[in-house]
Amino acid sequence: MAQQRILIWHRNDLRLHDRKTLNKALQTEALIFPVYCFDPRQFGTTAFGFPKTGKYRARFLLESVEDLRNSLQKLDSNLIVRRGLPEEVIPTLARSLDIDTVYYQQEVTDEELKVERVLKQALESINVKVEEFWESTLYLPKDLPFEISEIPELYTNFRKQVEKHSTIERSLPVPEKLPQLPEVELGEIPTLADLGVETPEFDNRAVLKFKGGETEAIARLEHYFWEADCLKEYKETRNGMLGANYSSKFSPWLANGSISPRYIYDRVREYESERVKNNSTYWLIFELIWRDFFRFICAKHGNKIFRVSGLQGIDIPWKEDWDRFDLWREGKTGYPLVDANMKEIAATGFMSNRGRQNVASFLTKNLGINWQMGAEWFESLLIDYDVCSNWGNWNYTAGVGNDARGFRYFNIPKQTKDYDPQGEYIKHWLPELATLPGDKIREPYKLSSEEQKRYGVRLGVDYPRPVVDFFKSVKANEKIYSSAVSKN
Repeated sequence: MAQQRILIWHRNDLRLHDRKTLNKALQTEALIFPVYCFDPRQFGTTAFGFPKTGKYRARFLLESVEDLRNSLQKLDSNLIVRRGLPEEVIPTLARSLDIDTVYYQQEVTDEELKVERVLKQALESINVKVEEFWESTLYLPKDLPFEISEIPELYTNFRKQVEKHSTIERSLPVPEKLPQLPEVELGEIPTLADLGVETPEFDNRAVLKFKGGETEAIARLEHYFWEADCLKEYKETRNGMLGANYSSKFSPWLANGSISPRYIYDRVREYESERVKNNSTYWLIFELIWRDFFRFICAKHGNKIFRVSGLQGIDIPWKEDWDRFDLWREGKTGYPLVDANMKEIAATGFMSNRGRQNVASFLTKNLGINWQMGAEWFESLLIDYDVCSNWGNWNYTAGVGNDARGFRYFNIPKQTKDYDPQGEYIKHWLPELATLPGDKIREPYKLSSEEQKRYGVRLGVDYPRPVVDFFKSVKANEKIYSSAVSKN
């Protein structure tokens, strides 16, 4: 019997550890052909005209693919790289390489599912089999205590049930060796210029110099858990905004699959065994379960998560005010916490979770602007863009997603007092406010003329006046929201 020939199509799974696809292919003693395809659609524009994959994530992706190729080479294999539509490239490769079966990781959202459907049809037409693998979550669908169609709508209910009734499989190790790749045209990894993306400059104000790839992901975990020993304080520090170690920063590598959530889970358990088990170690797992929740919600609801009415189907008359939207994304709203965070994401492709909640709340609850514009702006810029988490969180913040409380907003001045009391983060990103003391930097629009002279900050010149009155705008948008809910 001829040796099986299996093509593994890498998507958002750019690693060798914890790969069911690799594990099964090795069990069948097949010849394995790893493939990555750069899809030009991912380098086009979003519905609102933003670059779909911005320069920060594009560079991170290239680094991740290069690292995957290097890792495969160390195991006597290699990575075949192509540019083009996967539903066309993969069948062409399958035909030329005499492939028996194509393996790939399942995705859950519309763009990816469309590609899968067309790809399956093309492969079936040339008698190539397809096997899909679920590899992106802590909990696997088969281990959930409910069908995906019955996923609880609220995170707390989801978490309590999976924690009580489900188990998490151990992660799989990196294979010791892979079959040598037969003679094949490997293809070059494109440059940013090839993809039509400008090369980003590193901003030394960034929290971390993120570099893509499994090697860097595991090095980051080793540093955060074992060298810096930060995991034991994670719950206390996770709402920070300044510095490398207030949070794990695993999200960019999780987003493109350079690290597995089950691998992180196993290492947390190891840390708990060797060092300490407390609320902080649990909280990292708690947030990995949040990630699972959004992915399963997308699997349950499909395109609802992308619709302006959201998961709840609430028809809110959102504005598409581009002048104010530009002030928001350029960090010129007159609210320092919002502006500092928007400067950070524009300069680095990253922003803290606390920052994301505040800026999203301001866009939707103060400016009343269509949340989809914010979601697409994040999609464009974020190194750690994950379609399910990004759109799920924007649904949540806009009040059209999984939230029992309805109209929820973040009090920006209070948030500043609670999470940046001395204004250190604000001054880091808004040096024009560096002369202001902590109690003044939260609300510079309250400075008297005399104070503006004393501190050398001229409102409307050195720093913008507020684009809206904070509490008046909240009340106005709450009225609009309540009216929409009553009609729903």
